[in-house]
Amino acid sequence: MTDLPQSDLTRRVRLARQAKGVPWAELAGLIGRPPVWTVAALFGQHALSTAEAEAVAKALGLSADDALELQLQPYRGTLDGGAPSDPTLYRFYEALSVYGPAIKELIHEEFGDGIMSAINFSLSVERRPDPDGDRVVVTLDGKFLDYRW
Repeated sequence: MTDLPQSDLTRRVRLARQAKGVPWAELAGLIGRPPVWTVAALFGQHALSTAEAEAVAKALGLSADDALELQLQPYRGTLDGGAPSDPTLYRFYEALSVYGPAIKELIHEEFGDGIMSAINFSLSVERRPDPDGDRVVVTLDGKFLDYRW
């Protein structure tokens, strides 16, 4: 199974970024977007505006066709079914397998019958120093959407 189906464009973006030594945060700053959103967009999960796509293409030396493709509305959710094999992705799968039902229960207790939006949503990844080894802090911040009739 492939953990991240890569289009040819995703592969070109990754190779160009590596070859030019451009950090993701720099690309995010260039287009005025959060780093996580930017990486997801350049992996085909969000459409960039014309200005954003042209700025990224210029910074990475991509073609005009690549800039146009970055503006297409995506088919989101590209992980295949089943557990991902990449260790980082698997740990998120494992965490949701273990804690997902508890998170769901706590959301329902606090907010009522509904879900956390992944559309009206933000996500951040930060490093927190810790004497026992640095910690990865992932924050999911989604609007609560109640079920209504």
